[in-house]
Amino acid sequence: MGCTPVSFEELRDLEEFYHMLHPRPVAVVITRCPNGRVNAMPASWVTPVSDEPPVVGVAIGSQAYTQECLECCGEATLNIPGPEHADLVYALGTVSGRDVDKVREFGLRLVGGRRVSVPAWQDAIGVIEGRVRQVVGVGEVKFFLLDVVAAYARRGLMGRWGWDTSRTSPLMHGWGRAFYLVGRRVFAKKR
Repeated sequence: MGCTPVSFEELRDLEEFYHMLHPRPVAVVITRCPNGRVNAMPASWVTPVSDEPPVVGVAIGSQAYTQECLECCGEATLNIPGPEHADLVYALGTVSGRDVDKVREFGLRLVGGRRVSVPAWQDAIGVIEGRVRQVVGVGEVKFFLLDVVAAYARRGLMGRWGWDTSRTSPLMHGWGRAFYLVGRRVFAKKR
């Protein structure tokens, strides 16, 4: 026996429920592929799963080349883009690494990973390195659980409460070409 408040409107397509959870931080997932080439794919379905032990989850389409690469090499870097990277992040998501060498095509500057064999993106504002712990198939995606083995950010951009939004913002993805930046910080009142 439920009641629907008059002020709420049902979504036209239930498959678009996830739009209610956006905008979300986007990460450029860098992997090494079976052919030895490095691939980069933007993903916004990325979430912390546990902090003890540190685990991050990323959902990747079952047909995406990145999931093949991640299953093959078992390691990835999750590279956090800044506000200036919206055009690049969008472009990275419009082609498949199966067909295009994205590192060369988009001029990604890479540096060696600190604790994984996969490189990191030099221009990111932050990097999380991980090794595959478990893969769970859910509908049209594979949800990769990665043990976090290293995490680092550009000097001066992170503080006690996370990103210093007076200095930068992680790029947030809404849908398609729509990106957002983090607004102001608001603290709740103590009880």
